[in-house]
Amino acid sequence: MKELIFLSLANNLPRLRIFDEVRFVIYRLAGLTIKGKCKIWGPLTIRPIGGAKNIEIGEGTFINTEIRFGVPDDKVIIGRNVLIGPRVMFETVNHGLRYIPGTGRGGWSKSIIVEDEVWIGAGSIITQGITIGRGAVVAAGAVVTKDVGENTVVGGVPAKLIRNITSK
Repeated sequence: MKELIFLSLANNLPRLRIFDEVRFVIYRLAGLTIKGKCKIWGPLTIRPIGGAKNIEIGEGTFINTEIRFGVPDDKVIIGRNVLIGPRVMFETVNHGLRYIPGTGRGGWSKSIIVEDEVWIGAGSIITQGITIGRGAVVAAGAVVTKDVGENTVVGGVPAKLIRNITSK
């Protein structure tokens, strides 16, 4: 019940700068683990109700609008100083391809880990069991089905390595 109340409150605050600076506090009251000040524009969709406890967000992270978390059993762990574009989906659950009469397709679940200083572009989908390495960039619209290495750029459906990021 507490999650429903505070999630609804945070999701429906006016889109004013003052609320953008404090919205993360209300999401924390809804049950998300938020480790320090961050900026969440919201709204967030968290499925199922009760899943807020499975979301961890690091300090300095920016989360844009209309983000979806599918977290019934496993966690989504987002590191520090991560940038997440609008309409990104984090899905910790998948279903089997084979239909078994009387049973259905079954399903399985694994956590998603986004390490520090990652940038995830608009409309990306991050699937179960994925780790996105520190400093990586996920191009807009990518569907990430395999781990992403540190300091790399990936994009496409499914996401593939585009290039390595080098420091100068």
